[in-house]
Amino acid sequence: MIKVGSSSLALATGGLDQSSIDHVVKQIARAKADGFRPVLVTSGAVAAGLPSLGLTKRPTDLPGLQAAASVGQSLLMRHYASAFADHDLVVGQVLLTRDVFANRAQYLHARDALARLLAIDVVPIINENDTVTVDELRLGDNDRLAALVCHLVEADMLVLLTDTAGVFSEDPRLSDSAEFVSTVRHNDQLLDELYRASTKGGFGSGGITTKIAAARMAAWSGIPTVIADAATDGVVHRALSGAEVGTWIAPHESGLSARKLWIAFGLPPRGEIRVDEGATAALRDHGRSLLAVGIRQATGDFAAGDAVSVVDVDGVNVAKGLARMDADAVRAAAGQHSSVVGGEVIHRDDLVLLT
Repeated sequence: MIKVGSSSLALATGGLDQSSIDHVVKQIARAKADGFRPVLVTSGAVAAGLPSLGLTKRPTDLPGLQAAASVGQSLLMRHYASAFADHDLVVGQVLLTRDVFANRAQYLHARDALARLLAIDVVPIINENDTVTVDELRLGDNDRLAALVCHLVEADMLVLLTDTAGVFSEDPRLSDSAEFVSTVRHNDQLLDELYRASTKGGFGSGGITTKIAAARMAAWSGIPTVIADAATDGVVHRALSGAEVGTWIAPHESGLSARKLWIAFGLPPRGEIRVDEGATAALRDHGRSLLAVGIRQATGDFAAGDAVSVVDVDGVNVAKGLARMDADAVRAAAGQHSSVVGGEVIHRDDLVLLT
């Protein structure tokens, strides 16, 4: 799985840099020749559409972004189709939205479609369907999209191509003491610190937040992530062959089942359940189901069968699962024994630990 961002493909004045696209395509073609079955997640539709609309800057309003994406998506695919044709490769466009991942049937259909494309030697090129996606249905970024597609296609590796060499201990644009990080585990405290700093604006706007989140999502499938500079010669081949390039983020030793991956990352949470220390320990340390007796509070308007986040007393995400009661029933049952309210609020088979 290879993801490339707009910063690696777009010209400063809008439009696409064909030489950059050719560079990425050449590397993917080499991966294909080496026996891999590459999938490409690409940004760049909005940037591609700007010149045709007489714009030099990215629109700030949603309809403007949708219009630019509508014009630019076909242009983006034309660039890719031409570049891949030079290597005798056929591409297939796949546009996804969050609701595809949220609906189990659509999720499985998308998985089957991608499997068929790969089976017939087509290179899938995936993007979010920005033309029709509204804020509440947005995946948010293509790093996250790439991590979700990793689960769909059972990828062996996630390669995030960007405009920096990889992960640094600090923003190298702001600090001379920033150190390059060549290898880090997905749960390393350094990534926590970088994530917190970037969400507070302390690490610039280089997209490190979304890349850390994507790497950790991939880690739950047992998939390693490489974050590297798209302009580096042979970066994809080097990453896939295990050579030192960019930052290697090591995953979990074992991955979740396909269904639990869908619960963890495909379904948007419809509410939140806050639990006490005893319930947190029962979930985290003993693999138990969530019972009403350990619930302190429930927020949101979720129905039975919806996904909900489970947080501890400090608001830290502990788990995510499928509720067996609606929000009003959970609030009424909070703190009571399961014999009184009738069983588990979330059964352990429908629960995914996130810590």
